[in-house]
Amino acid sequence: MKPASLPMDNAPRCGAKNRQGKPCQSPAMRGKKRCRLHGGKSPGAPLGNQNALKHGYYSAEAIEARRMTRRLLREARDLMAAI
Repeated sequence: MKPASLPMDNAPRCGAKNRQGKPCQSPAMRGKKRCRLHGGKSPGAPLGNQNALKHGYYSAEAIEARRMTRRLLREARDLMAAI
């Protein structure tokens, strides 16, 4: 006689692979495709453009300002060396 299956036995399984290349046997989190150990507990990346540039360090204006500063420093060093 076969024992009655438990609800956890029928749960979808995590799709992650372990180090041996075999699939993880843990049940996936509700509404997700991964178990809690493989990222199913994390809510994911922020929606929309929230990870966009915030500080402006790599903007064209900031890059040009750094170039000008380096150019000025180089000219000042050359002038000091000539004196």
